[in-house]
Amino acid sequence: MVRMLAVLVALIGLALPAAASQVGEDGLHKEDWFAITFKDVGEDIAAAKEEGKRLVMIFEQRGCIYCAAMHEKILSDPEVAEYIKANYKVVQYNLFGDEEVTDLDGEVLTEKTVARKWGVVFTPTIMFMPEEAPDGKDAARAAVQVMPGAFGRLTFLNMFKWVREKGYEGDEHFQKYHARIINEMRAAGQLVSE
Repeated sequence: MVRMLAVLVALIGLALPAAASQVGEDGLHKEDWFAITFKDVGEDIAAAKEEGKRLVMIFEQRGCIYCAAMHEKILSDPEVAEYIKANYKVVQYNLFGDEEVTDLDGEVLTEKTVARKWGVVFTPTIMFMPEEAPDGKDAARAAVQVMPGAFGRLTFLNMFKWVREKGYEGDEHFQKYHARIINEMRAAGQLVSE
């Protein structure tokens, strides 16, 4: 009986997510590895670079089912989480928030106002920033890539890899990069379906 109970407990443990994110007072899911900053985009780009990383800004909103799924199904995946933590500094923004943000052009706005300025209308929206803060541009024009909406685990992970590898500077479009990676995984027997 004790042995059967131990097996049952182990099976239940396997069915649970690896690491459940917490929901903050603002209603947004929080990963313990998200960076808490003063939301000065230029300073955040520089701080990420000092850590050998790139800055990613992620917009979410209270009650967003796609944001919840991203945290519960994608960011809880150890491979995805470890890759992002090793290569990116992630700063979370609230699509309807009132925290102060300093844009690259020096303009100080609230999160909800800067979201409108940058054209963010979907959650989650992930903005990948350059390694150096450019002069004379706001963050939306400086972003090297923007991922609007929710995607599957491999599409999500491959976007982070493509940006890290500076695929946006080359001739291989992200969709072709992603398809190539999927085909390589299938050929190696590492993937049955995405």
